[in-house]
Amino acid sequence: MYGPLSLPVENPQHAIQLPTSRQAMDCLGWNQCDIIIVTGDAYVDHPSFGMAVIGRVLQAQGFRVGIIAQPDWRSPDDFRVLGAPRLFWGVTSGNMDSMVNRYTSERRTRSDDAYTPKKAAGKRPDRAVTVYGQRCREAFKGIPVVLGGIEASLRRVAHYDYWSDRVRRSVLMDAKADILVYGNGERQVVEIAHRLAAGEHIRAIKYIRGTVVMCSGTPEDWLEVDAKNIDESHAVPTKTKHTRHVLRMPSYETIADDPVLYAHASRLLHLETNPNNARALIQQHAMRHVWVNPPAFPLSTAELDAVFDLPYSRVPHVQYGSPKEADIPAYDMIKHSVNIMRGCFGGCTFCSITEHEGRIIQNRSEDSIAREVTAIAKLSPQFTGTISDLGGPTANMYRLGCDSPTVQAACRKPSCIFPEICSHLNTDHQPLIRLYRRIRKMRGIKRILIASGVRYDLAVLSPDYVRELVTHHVGGYLKIAPEHTESAPLNKMMKPDMSSYYTFKRMFERFSQQAKKKQYLIPYFIAAHPASRDEDMLQLALWLKKHDYKADQVQAFLPSPMSTATAMYHSGRNPLRRISRVKKGYTEQVFTAKGKKQRALQKAFLRYHDPANWPVLREALRLMGRSDLIGSSPHHLVPTNNESDTLTQRNHHPFRTNDRPFRKNRRR
Repeated sequence: MYGPLSLPVENPQHAIQLPTSRQAMDCLGWNQCDIIIVTGDAYVDHPSFGMAVIGRVLQAQGFRVGIIAQPDWRSPDDFRVLGAPRLFWGVTSGNMDSMVNRYTSERRTRSDDAYTPKKAAGKRPDRAVTVYGQRCREAFKGIPVVLGGIEASLRRVAHYDYWSDRVRRSVLMDAKADILVYGNGERQVVEIAHRLAAGEHIRAIKYIRGTVVMCSGTPEDWLEVDAKNIDESHAVPTKTKHTRHVLRMPSYETIADDPVLYAHASRLLHLETNPNNARALIQQHAMRHVWVNPPAFPLSTAELDAVFDLPYSRVPHVQYGSPKEADIPAYDMIKHSVNIMRGCFGGCTFCSITEHEGRIIQNRSEDSIAREVTAIAKLSPQFTGTISDLGGPTANMYRLGCDSPTVQAACRKPSCIFPEICSHLNTDHQPLIRLYRRIRKMRGIKRILIASGVRYDLAVLSPDYVRELVTHHVGGYLKIAPEHTESAPLNKMMKPDMSSYYTFKRMFERFSQQAKKKQYLIPYFIAAHPASRDEDMLQLALWLKKHDYKADQVQAFLPSPMSTATAMYHSGRNPLRRISRVKKGYTEQVFTAKGKKQRALQKAFLRYHDPANWPVLREALRLMGRSDLIGSSPHHLVPTNNESDTLTQRNHHPFRTNDRPFRKNRRR
């Protein structure tokens, strides 16, 4: 590895934001940037924004880094404002995939953008990584282009694209880039920068973990294991002189026309995500090949501390005015929050965290977290003493992980807690309890809230943690995500059954009562997920009615690139199990609601109480043979047509949204 990440940190009060203009470069005495980062987000110099983290890490290594935020992509002019970078372009769409950012799960265009000043929509193109990469090539010929961020990570191989409803090539090819960095990327980017600075050609940089490059084929000193066909063994020969193995995936051209083969390819990719045992992957795209190196090893606590201890100003760039004038919702949401870890071992099939950050938890030290809380108190505007979140991808995975290095080195399971919690998983929540207590005692801190999602099947193993959480860190409402109530969709989500939810709910209510606090759980659910049939959504609606919940905000499954659930959606097969064309009992078919009408019906079940949904629900219930649920009695789900005609909507707006996605029915 080039350039250690653990470097002395300047006083954060004297942090100077990275330049975004020639004038700012002149003030720093720079005639040229070594690296220019192009991002689809507004430039916010905060450790929750990827471009700021990578920029500060490279700066700490001695490189001159500039930022071009949300350039006009219609011409290369905005890409020339800082001149040509000496070493390379760094290209990212931002903290979100640009298609997820712009379009809803129903492919409707969103009216605003949370990562843009004044919430303005339309400040980034569709498939931003691809467009930005091409514009960088046009702006200055011959400068290497390095892709990174969530959009690049999840499109590193041939992938199903929900918005065009087809399989697309690796974004590395479409963006005309030289290297793609997947994952958080600090190690990879630092090594690329140092090797280029040392005079290496970009095409000579091939085998950095956590990167993807183009190649002409498998080198002679690598053993290629052929896995491109279903029903063939992918085992490595026991007698071989090769120590480096690469797995040959089905080509882009074959999986583009064969959904079952796509499911097979998805399974292969997800089995090679443990950095301790993952093999390299190779996938043919026409006459060239995409080479995917194994994932980068997780950062140590000292390295992660070094990343977060860098001198961030913690505010949007001064070009947007004051933080209040900038009006960037994504910043407003996280400006007083602290990320205490990375990664998630839950393995939820609809989620992209594992594919991007990995399933090995990377933890910060208590001291580093305390230093960031101090920085918030000193630097963050309008800080009133409340930390809005102390969490990460999951609120309660801090310091949890495999207790056996041997098992962890060999494990290929996609989840440590499904279908049951692994016996080798350390589930001790005491380090997190100690952290909460330490931060609560810090000067200037009045309150700490936990806004990250709590994995309640883990939490119930530690009643002390649930008591600590409920007594001190819930602001009236706690969000948790059962996602569904029925076993078929829950199994395809790799989520626990409802028994652990009920256990957690009982604990939550008991400890709330003991603390003499009136607090509520806010459960979230997904409609139209693979394996969720209309009958499953009906049972979920009946559960909501039974428990007196009304959902004001609901979501339908959005097939994001590379997730396992997306492979189910596209292929109709279950890649959690072996795919086979000839052997019975291997390939499991999976139903998925598709089309506007069917997806809308499943969402309507979640909002059974909305008069606007009653006509479609009545029609569906009759077709399902459940007319017994239409009427005015307490056990009925929706009223009859005559009854609904007499109802008014003066006390309910069907599109009302607020800060309380679920509310308890008021009993009269």
